[in-house]
Amino acid sequence: MNTETTTLNWFRNAAPYINDLRGRTLVVAIPGEGFEHENFRNLVHDLTLFISLGVKLVLVHGARAQVNRALESAGIESRFQGNTRITDRETLEVIKAAVGKLRFEIEAAFSQGLPDSPMARSALKVVSGNFVTARPVGIIDGVDMRWTGQVRRMEVQAIGRALDENSLVLLSPFGTSLTGELFNLNYLDLAAEAAQALQAEKLILFRDQPQLEVNGETIYDLSIHQAEDVADHLDSETLSCAIKACNAGTQRVHLLSYADNGALLQELLSREGAGTMIYRDSYEVIRRARINDVGGILGLIRPLEKQGILVRRSREKLESEIDHFTLVEVDGTPVACAALYPILDDQGDTIAAEIACVAIHPEFRGGGRGAKLLHHLERQARALDLADIYVLTTQTEHWFIERGFTQVDVADLPTSRKSLYNIQRNSRVLRKPLKAQ
Repeated sequence: MNTETTTLNWFRNAAPYINDLRGRTLVVAIPGEGFEHENFRNLVHDLTLFISLGVKLVLVHGARAQVNRALESAGIESRFQGNTRITDRETLEVIKAAVGKLRFEIEAAFSQGLPDSPMARSALKVVSGNFVTARPVGIIDGVDMRWTGQVRRMEVQAIGRALDENSLVLLSPFGTSLTGELFNLNYLDLAAEAAQALQAEKLILFRDQPQLEVNGETIYDLSIHQAEDVADHLDSETLSCAIKACNAGTQRVHLLSYADNGALLQELLSREGAGTMIYRDSYEVIRRARINDVGGILGLIRPLEKQGILVRRSREKLESEIDHFTLVEVDGTPVACAALYPILDDQGDTIAAEIACVAIHPEFRGGGRGAKLLHHLERQARALDLADIYVLTTQTEHWFIERGFTQVDVADLPTSRKSLYNIQRNSRVLRKPLKAQ
């Protein structure tokens, strides 16, 4: 497959994810080190691209690296209680200068950094301001944290108006009190609070490393309960923030590396991903079907059978083949289904698989569920170490072709499946290799 075809297929496969994210709010948090990395310019382009696609973006920035250098230059010792900075009056003045300088540099990057980029003609506005009301942390383990604060309230309506105007909202790690004082905030805490207050679809936390690793094993996704178990073995601020955000109601938190070019695009617009996702118990699940799901599957496939798109199956046949079916379930209701049938050789060994009976409820089409269901079935086939998967279709061949299938002759079907081919239906035969050729 040439580079052009690969790019086209990637973009086609990204379409369901783009549609799902359009109009949604994402909160993105980047530590101070991320703004100094050579890949930050690429990240600016990617964030701008998401805004152009209709995504509402809130960017929360850290500044610990810049603040530490500024304090060292001023001859002021950095003091922490645990992982929280103690902010006395002298330290606060240095922090204000360092954070203010970085904020203006970020704003400049989103304007000056675009003319010679693919987003050259985009008119992006960066909006920042006193969106956060804070209060003092107080005394921790006997230590007065002085002007170290925590979020008390977010100006949700003001932020929402800026987002509705397609602006990038920039939140610096500061908050003002009702008495006019300024408090130093932890940017990760600020990001988690922003995600909760704005009911963000996702919280994106950038860090130096991509996926989490536990005992040498790379972790691509964790439920909130699994994350809490893993946290006992890891000293990770971003993981702790992810757990806090999920527990507060954010459905998805993604940990990505600011050093990886295109990590944000790969994570949000592809099946493969590029980081570690922490998720709450989802209202939408993909699972193997059970015998009591037969009624729900019949409700999905009967309209397509009447249109001649699917071959008619009796309840008895479905009950006997239920182990081959996978469901997408929303709030306990089946909204999509598909089956993966084994194809055997003469010795009775499974050599390939056929995807069949793909059906999605009309009210749930267009959200990328079909693509996700297909990907789930491909993973099942790969787990069985199969070389190919086949689809026989009369009306949906282009949907499968856009997802990596190619048309082949009936003669190319494995012998056991070829003998069952229905000449009257005259279905197109499509194949997708699962192993490198």
